[in-house]
Amino acid sequence: MAKNTIESTVTIATDSITIDSAEQLIPIESVQKILNRSRASVYRYANTDPAILNPPFAPKCLNAEIRNDKDDPLMFHPNEVARFAKDVLGIKQVTIAVAPPAETETNRLLQAILSELQAIHTLLVSQQEAQKRVSES
Repeated sequence: MAKNTIESTVTIATDSITIDSAEQLIPIESVQKILNRSRASVYRYANTDPAILNPPFAPKCLNAEIRNDKDDPLMFHPNEVARFAKDVLGIKQVTIAVAPPAETETNRLLQAILSELQAIHTLLVSQQEAQKRVSES
């Protein structure tokens, strides 16, 4: 089975987490920095079990996202990290900010294609409505 490599851009400040998208998962190294704990501590906090690939939700643990294979790395949803930091560790201020990705040539091209397709769709809908009015007359 091929391993999925997930690129993660996580910016960490003393009171906030900035990620590229709301659904981006955070690797354990970033969780370590966010919680200001050692890697070993984060593994102790994590809801893992060698006998169970995806253990059920545990409110006193840091719950990782569902994995497909026991060798997949632990990845965490930003909301789960924030919940754990507030509810279990008592960190009062945890802010997760979603920063838009940097504008690239690919993004600009895709936006241009989307605009063109939307214009074509609008034109087709207006032509269908005009044809329907003519046929009803």
